[in-house]
Amino acid sequence: MDSIKHIYLVLSGKGGVGKSTVATQIALGLVNEGKKVGILDVDLCGPSVPHMLNLKGKDVHQCSEGWVPVYTDELQQLAVMSIAFLLKNENDAVVWRGPKKNAMIKQFVSDVYWKDVEYLIIDTPPGTSDEHITTVECLQSLHPDGAILVTTPQNVATADVRREITFCRKTGIKIIGIVENMSGFVCPTCSECSNIFSSGGGIALAEYADVPFLGNIPIDPSLSAAMEKGENFMNSKNSPTFEAIMRIIKKLI
Repeated sequence: MDSIKHIYLVLSGKGGVGKSTVATQIALGLVNEGKKVGILDVDLCGPSVPHMLNLKGKDVHQCSEGWVPVYTDELQQLAVMSIAFLLKNENDAVVWRGPKKNAMIKQFVSDVYWKDVEYLIIDTPPGTSDEHITTVECLQSLHPDGAILVTTPQNVATADVRREITFCRKTGIKIIGIVENMSGFVCPTCSECSNIFSSGGGIALAEYADVPFLGNIPIDPSLSAAMEKGENFMNSKNSPTFEAIMRIIKKLI
């Protein structure tokens, strides 16, 4: 991992805010910009990235440098590592105590051969538990760029992300910025935006924490459908959601 130029952790205080969706779309958006990208899925109990990228049933292999990640394309622009590739059955539950989870994460960080990846996106589980502490400790010597925090507009979500901000500051991880996901629903026929939950939670949180607001991503049925089918939503270049994600990508670059 010494050769990787940029390492981003994608964090959220609670589940269900679309953290894995945001992590996956950021990775695909960086590929769109011609970057070589890796996704490390350390959500051991809920590894959803392989499903979103249509990689179910794929296997990792060993080489002299370590584990070879699974690639989504022949040009090897996007590499993925997840515990889902190591399970015999995709419905198997990972019923592990903390020490075994920590050992698995350490192995993911030290033993995967990322080759010439420029950007590594690390999709973490929700919360601030063992897995997060282990990931941060393993990455400290590599000086990661920082964390991207994902929230939805409601107060119950932003309250949990405040705890994530505290976690980052206690562990010395720089906060790159906040992304507000599910930020309104844009009608496909009249283009009117309806704030289904509420609005402005992400911006208010960024102001409260004095960190950048990277942007918001609206609820988009076509994005949800692409994730379900394992299709590349970032090929939908005429979509307002695509443009919203690309604005976030350009800020990161």
